[in-house]
Amino acid sequence: MEQVTGLSSGEAERKLTEFGPNVTAEEKTHPWRALAAKLWAPVPWMLELSILVELVTGKVLEAGIIALLLAFNAVVSWVQERRAQAALDLLRQHLSVNARVLRDGQWSTVASRDLVPGDYVHIRVGDVVPADVNIDDGSVQVDQSSLTGESQAVDVQSGKTAFAGTVIVRGEASGEVAATGSKTYYGRTAELVKTARTASHLQSLILRIVRALVGLDFVLALIVVAYSMLRGASLALVLPFVVVILLASVPVALPATFALAGALGAVELARRNVLTVRLSAIEEAASMNMLCADKTGTITANRLAVRASSTYGQWSERDLMQFAASASDPATQDPIDLAVLARAAEEDGAAQMTRVAFVPFDPSTKRSEAVLERNGSRISVVKGAPSVVRTLCAEAAPEGFDGDIDAKARDGMRVLGVAAGPPDRLSMVGLIGLQDPPRPDSADLIRSLGRLGIRILMVTGDGIETARAIAAQVGIAGPACTAEQLRQAASPESCAVFAGVLPEDKFTLVKRLQAEGWIVGMTGDGVNDAPALRQAEVGIAVSSATDVAKAAAGLVLTVEGLQGIVAAVETSRQIYQRMLTYALNASIKKLEIPLFLSIVMLATGKVLLTPLLMVLLFVTNDFATMSITADQVAFSRRPDRWQVRQLLLGAQGVALPLLGGMLFLYWLGGHVLGLSLDQLRTLTFIGFVFTSQATIYLVREPGRLWSSRPGKVLLVASTGAIVLAVLLASFGWLMAPLGLSLPLAVLIAAAGYSVALDSVKVVVFHRLRLHAT
Repeated sequence: MEQVTGLSSGEAERKLTEFGPNVTAEEKTHPWRALAAKLWAPVPWMLELSILVELVTGKVLEAGIIALLLAFNAVVSWVQERRAQAALDLLRQHLSVNARVLRDGQWSTVASRDLVPGDYVHIRVGDVVPADVNIDDGSVQVDQSSLTGESQAVDVQSGKTAFAGTVIVRGEASGEVAATGSKTYYGRTAELVKTARTASHLQSLILRIVRALVGLDFVLALIVVAYSMLRGASLALVLPFVVVILLASVPVALPATFALAGALGAVELARRNVLTVRLSAIEEAASMNMLCADKTGTITANRLAVRASSTYGQWSERDLMQFAASASDPATQDPIDLAVLARAAEEDGAAQMTRVAFVPFDPSTKRSEAVLERNGSRISVVKGAPSVVRTLCAEAAPEGFDGDIDAKARDGMRVLGVAAGPPDRLSMVGLIGLQDPPRPDSADLIRSLGRLGIRILMVTGDGIETARAIAAQVGIAGPACTAEQLRQAASPESCAVFAGVLPEDKFTLVKRLQAEGWIVGMTGDGVNDAPALRQAEVGIAVSSATDVAKAAAGLVLTVEGLQGIVAAVETSRQIYQRMLTYALNASIKKLEIPLFLSIVMLATGKVLLTPLLMVLLFVTNDFATMSITADQVAFSRRPDRWQVRQLLLGAQGVALPLLGGMLFLYWLGGHVLGLSLDQLRTLTFIGFVFTSQATIYLVREPGRLWSSRPGKVLLVASTGAIVLAVLLASFGWLMAPLGLSLPLAVLIAAAGYSVALDSVKVVVFHRLRLHAT
């Protein structure tokens, strides 16, 4: 081999300018731009339009209050996203990797970010490969599990490439840097993460609810305005009605409430050892009905262990393990040696042997060797690939030798051969089968998720026999398919296992399942999992995951084990139940109030609620009901799916009886009690406040009102809203006074009427399947 001098410093500097640093670029949005984006959506548009109309009509106070509500909405969502981004940034921080590089004919150590294509580097045991390196001198064994998902180390010899991000577990070698940064295999996978996106079902839900409510209210406003103008009503009368209808139709606190619910869920999950990177992942976990579980490091421990053995002739299993241990060395930290040593330590008694010589495993010879002294005589031991060890034996292979190898291979094991005896008369001692075993909690996790209505699909880069064996051990039943079948457009849902998959296959698998209507979760730990983790609605990185995988995921498990996934599903479904209660309550009010105001306007020509009273309703109702996010609820045993049609039908079923009750209250106040117009406005205001608070408890569960105890925060918030409304109406603050007795009577009537409506609600909600099952 000719003398290698490496690049000159000048060449390296020029190439660094040309190719850029050896890192993968991160996408970041400026904080102020992210905040401004919170003001550009359907709900903010409607509030902004309301502010504009209020300013045009000279209602500065009302415009200011609405602007504060708009700012509150935006800031709550922005703060929660910033917290999630801070957690993500923390995860992406890792120690800088250094590299041994030959420049100007001298070896030196530089930061890996300064490597360029053409650099000549040296790698050895324990190193993280800093870039894609074409090996031309030496040989190494590389742990590629973080990149390819395969748990077994791979031999990389002269003429082959060691990929960036992998770890050297044996040997040392030198070679030329072939690619850096986003051009490496690692980098291309990280870049693929940026293209992976999944639509937010929650954002779609909010948009559909707002569309439906605004569409209805727009029609109502057109009808009332046209009718009023035909009757000769002035623009000064009609314009306030339009503003009130616009305000009445806006679910002001809906975005902030969903963000707050996600934030509280993130706090709860943190207590249960799950870190939330994207709040949307918590919301989507309630609907998840398919979990694509990566095998290596997720279902399995990514740690080899001895699973089976076969012995021949006079040798016992104890002999086999003691001989294998003598040809192993803990100093190498090789996974195979560590597994053999751990199993040998379990054998009773200590072998009466002393090791006098040892040759570590060499990837080129595929074996390790030891010389032992036993009872005054010396024994040679060889451990390595069965085919290699067999050729070193003086005798023919024992009977059943090939069949034992095949049987272990079919069970997904890596097989070692061990031979011992005088140096010139080695005989086969036995075979050792090693396997990356399932985590102790994997089978329980899969059963628990099955009981929650979630289907498990295992994906792995390992061979199909290994995949079948692991799936059987953890209770995943169903056909095992190859990546080739996936590429040939086989339906993913027809398989329970996919083996031999590449990073692009996992990404494709998630997209295909989403296209078939599944809400997909994906677990993983390696760089190869990152694109699929980002694409999935619920990406879950395990505690040992690489920083790229953690950055791509929505949830990160912070301790070993997978029970955090069950915690995430249960917490998410509790959040769903809370948000369903909020969405139902908000939809009922957004149906009831505009219909009520339109009917009164058409019948009497009067605008019964002023813009100021509508804003006060926001304060006493919409934002008080945000306390639903802390309510005490059960979670569903089946995946929850937002069904806007059923939600609006359920809201309609409750809103119409409540509308009838409010019309009766209006008639009672005007024709029986003889209240003035301003007093009727106050009466209407407190009627809506009381029925809105009662509606929370009416719709929060499918059974009776008090089938479970509400949360303390919810009870305190409801009490506060009611007390505030009573005080405003009784003393005439910002409205015409009614005294104390009338508001209290209305409060009692609203509570009684809600109890009477409970049986109606039970029938409607059960038919529409709106609650936990």
